[in-house]
Amino acid sequence: MNNTAENKFYTYADYKNYPENERVEIIEGQIYAMSAAPSRIHQGVIIELASEIRNYIKSNNGSCKVYPAPFDVLLDGNKNLDDCKNIVQPDISVICDKSKLTDKGCVGAPDMIIEVVSRFNPSSDYVRKLNLYEMYKVQEYWIVNPIEQTIFVYILDDNMHYASPKAYTFKDKIKVGIYNNLEIDFNSLDL
Repeated sequence: MNNTAENKFYTYADYKNYPENERVEIIEGQIYAMSAAPSRIHQGVIIELASEIRNYIKSNNGSCKVYPAPFDVLLDGNKNLDDCKNIVQPDISVICDKSKLTDKGCVGAPDMIIEVVSRFNPSSDYVRKLNLYEMYKVQEYWIVNPIEQTIFVYILDDNMHYASPKAYTFKDKIKVGIYNNLEIDFNSLDL
């Protein structure tokens, strides 16, 4: 849901002044209210996937970090963060370049983002965020829909655009593209 005043563009400076109990994201300067508390299955998918990825990283002595929402990701080319007009809270962010991490979150594109679709704002994940993540070169983007039990996986191609997504179901094993040998078996997740 778009809750913006006409012709007003919002930035990180505005975002920092929002009350803590109001969760919003800013995409291309427009404020979008986030839905109320997610469903149990939504949260279950997040904890299971984040755990699978984190366990893989730890068991392979990897240096990437995994952060579930709420975790701010600032996507913008501006030097002054207060002018940033793209602040999102992906359900799961995987960041391998530690120089992007600050006390406030991540400044720049994570290597991988997973969004779990909410029934209240599916177009945000399938359209708005898909375009944003492609624009800022998020290497791998998963859209997990617990209602439909589908997963779309987008990976940047050689031209730095998302190729057609690979489609999966909750019965499939899915290779995580940013790693050589990590597969997540959705059928074995405790959902």
